[in-house]
Amino acid sequence: MQQETHTLELAGKTLSATFTDLTDQANGSVLLRYGETAILVTAVMSSRESNMPYFPLSVEFEEKFYAAGAIMGNRFQRREGRPSEEAILSARIIDRTIRPLFDQTMRRDIQVVTTVLAMGEDDPDVLGVIGASLALGVSNIPWRGPVGAVRIGRHKESGDIIINPTYLQREEGELDFEVLACGKEGNINMIETAAHEVSEDDITAVLEASTRVHQKLEAWQEELIAKHGHQKYEHTAPDVSAAVKQLFQEQFRTRLYDTIFAGKTGKEHIHAVKDAFCAELTNQDIEHDSALVDQFFAAHVDTLLHKGALEEGKRADGRAMDEVRELYAQAGDVSPILHGSGIFYRGGTHIFTALTLAGPSEAMTIDTIEEQDSRKHFMHHYNFPPFSVGESGRIGGFNRRMIGHGALAEKAVAPVIPSQESFPYTIRLVSETMASNGSSSMGSVCGSTLALMDGGVPITRPVAGIASGLMMDGDQYKLLTDIQGPEDEYGDMDFKVAGTRVGVTAIQMDVKVDGVPVPILAEALAAAKQARLQILDVIEATIAEPRAQISPRAPEIVVMQINPEQIGMVIGSGGKTINALKEETGVEEITIEDSGTIYITGRNGSAITAKERIETMTHVYAVGDTTEAEVVKVTDFGAFVRLDNGQEGLVHISEVAPYRIESMQGVANVGETVPVVVSKIENGKIGLSIKQADPDFAKRKGITE
Repeated sequence: MQQETHTLELAGKTLSATFTDLTDQANGSVLLRYGETAILVTAVMSSRESNMPYFPLSVEFEEKFYAAGAIMGNRFQRREGRPSEEAILSARIIDRTIRPLFDQTMRRDIQVVTTVLAMGEDDPDVLGVIGASLALGVSNIPWRGPVGAVRIGRHKESGDIIINPTYLQREEGELDFEVLACGKEGNINMIETAAHEVSEDDITAVLEASTRVHQKLEAWQEELIAKHGHQKYEHTAPDVSAAVKQLFQEQFRTRLYDTIFAGKTGKEHIHAVKDAFCAELTNQDIEHDSALVDQFFAAHVDTLLHKGALEEGKRADGRAMDEVRELYAQAGDVSPILHGSGIFYRGGTHIFTALTLAGPSEAMTIDTIEEQDSRKHFMHHYNFPPFSVGESGRIGGFNRRMIGHGALAEKAVAPVIPSQESFPYTIRLVSETMASNGSSSMGSVCGSTLALMDGGVPITRPVAGIASGLMMDGDQYKLLTDIQGPEDEYGDMDFKVAGTRVGVTAIQMDVKVDGVPVPILAEALAAAKQARLQILDVIEATIAEPRAQISPRAPEIVVMQINPEQIGMVIGSGGKTINALKEETGVEEITIEDSGTIYITGRNGSAITAKERIETMTHVYAVGDTTEAEVVKVTDFGAFVRLDNGQEGLVHISEVAPYRIESMQGVANVGETVPVVVSKIENGKIGLSIKQADPDFAKRKGITE
């Protein structure tokens, strides 16, 4: 086996890259290690051109169970199945970083595969980007890398900046925000941010810091590529004929420009010009390749959109650069069956979000190589049916885009969700994209806020989101607020920012250029804040705060605490006691945690009834407590009685009356209820007194001195 390893010190740990003949059939590969986490990244390019009308890049992120040192899966199939959501999100991070650095006219299939070989305390997604950069860099695949990648977090209490925080630091809530940024040559080309209402200035400072880490990683990679790299395949972009170009220039360029800037939304009017152009090519019998004509036409739409924005300050739909489209918000009024709902319009993007509340047992169990047997109590899911863009297609299921958009909206809303202790519900939001014309993910954030407040979920503050765009040519640039239609498709940046009035909660950015300078991103953050505040005005005018009560159709949840040593008593042998309690009270579920916390889910007061029964069952008596008890056995020396918590105690014959009695005969009968006072507790045994509770009890029975 041939191999050579190179190392780099990064944030107090060693990052190592091993080049080996282990995967010598791939065009490029590298084995990366950071701490105890190890991944293998391969890059392969097909030897033939495909007939796809687009650049055929696929990025896969493979999580192997052995990487966690565990035999996982279900008991019927102990092998990997479909990728987890975390794996899909990691693949999207790599894809969005490397894709802009390819020549988009290429038609050879390219596949980048990241395989997680060992899972330590460090997240493999950052390693995946660096590994993809190295694998592509040393291969013969044409690509404009390398790129750097880093996750930067800030400690909540100390304010210390942490480079590549571990899983433990992230999961235990030590960070008030974390930014995963990728880029090259001082610019940023991919951002993923989760934050607890952090200021735009703080985000900008971290982005600037990330570029310094990128430069260190780029310099290291350039050395390795120079040593291990192969000569790149030379790709020549195909082009249309001179006759096609002449027809477009003479008859359609001005028409296209006027159509683009006709003040209309969407792209249908632009597509009509393309259809007319293609028809005229056929009418004039000009030989042409349809796929190349599509590329040629799209390139001119891109050029004219940039020209209008940069040279004339014009947008396709006639808005000002910082103008948000018409807004509409509605909270509820769909059906009383729903626990909460929201409808949000931003121009041609229309979102409906539904809220469902359930008990703790309905939480999702996560069992992946990153997390084993953890519980997720807040979920947001996003759907994008084909009718939302006026198309027909497959209904049902989900794809990577839907998972990514759902995760982004979930990340944006999560910081304002109440704690499990204060609001012990499992919360599920589902955002349905009813119509789409630009950033339905940010519309889902707004719709989710409306649904949560309509459902009476006590969120700390409303959250809103907006997508900004960019038209850039060299040093010239224009920022566009609330991108739509052709701006989304042909613009240079999709910059989604969500947050509250206090600060940012989530950011996602991808670009179509090599990267964006941090000062431009700082301007984009400021513009996004102004738009966000405008949207929040509309949301708060519709519903100012969460409703005082949750929906009557939602279950009631009561929380109580017992001594962990009493859990077995409440459950009973084989669950007999707790099952009987459910049946008798009518509650839906009783969830008991190891800490002794009990969540009771029911309707119509059943949860309160069950709580009272458990309180009685687990009541710990103290000397002096007064209650009633059922006689279960009578002996010569006294009576054994059962307290209402199920415990038994003894009323000694000397504790029946304030005077001496000779026999228990006629004093108490099995099944009779008698008043008692707890007179003593010794070694867990309870002594009870009837005479302290009722001195005349024996006298009324005819037992005298």
